[in-house]
Amino acid sequence: MNKREDIKKTYKLYIGGKFPRTESGRYIKWIDQKQSTQVNICRGSRKDFRNAVVAAREALCGWSSRTAYNRSQILYRIGEMLEGRRSQFLDELILQGSSKKEAEKEINHSIDRLIYYAGWADKYQQIFSRVNPVALPYFNFSYLDPTGVVSAIAPNDSSLIGLVSIIAPIISGGNTVVVLASEENPLCAITFAEVLHTSDVPGGVVNILTGHRSELIGQFSSHMDVNAIVYCGNETEEIKLVQENAALNVKRPIVYSDENWLDKNTQDPYRILNTLETKTTWHPVGV
Repeated sequence: MNKREDIKKTYKLYIGGKFPRTESGRYIKWIDQKQSTQVNICRGSRKDFRNAVVAAREALCGWSSRTAYNRSQILYRIGEMLEGRRSQFLDELILQGSSKKEAEKEINHSIDRLIYYAGWADKYQQIFSRVNPVALPYFNFSYLDPTGVVSAIAPNDSSLIGLVSIIAPIISGGNTVVVLASEENPLCAITFAEVLHTSDVPGGVVNILTGHRSELIGQFSSHMDVNAIVYCGNETEEIKLVQENAALNVKRPIVYSDENWLDKNTQDPYRILNTLETKTTWHPVGV
């Protein structure tokens, strides 16, 4: 009897709640450290990124207008679904070079991080909004609003925990996001997209691309319909490019350098604030 061949996983992009192949038809041949496993990864293009931004913009109104409690529920659901697919992520992390102990630790931290931001999603507004004292017959309120569409360059040296750590605070604040996954360790990114797809996250809220950072970073940082960019890395030239391009339409650049994403210091509610805007309303007393 002939030996049955395993069905190989197809790693696609995740745009607008769907899993399209790259429009360019290009692929990256990813090979594991032992040179024993070869996987084809979509090499996302600038057109793919533009499509993802359109999807993110269309999803923004619906997502930002949901109650904070509902966003909290959905983030918690993502954590539940990630827990249920633990063995699949374990295999991929090991394939990318992690030991079993390291992989289990990364999965645990990723689940815990999602639950952490699920807990903050319906509380940050109460903590950081305020009534401002004024010397006139007015009420003066400051409250937080989503920035809008956020582009994000995930850390290269992290597969799952880095991806989760930048997505969770962005969407918990009501923003939508387009993420470029790790170029060196891309496998968990699309599998995480499958988790999102089954976790009540509306299509377009999170869009995940794979490809070459050097090819796409200019587009991620200069697109005129992106309101903020999160960059993870310590390449001086890339940071300079991101900051200069962000100035073109005054988008907010957030740079995370030399972060140990497994450290609890890389999670806090102020990371939600990084992609929020403070708005102030004046209201006459007695009206």
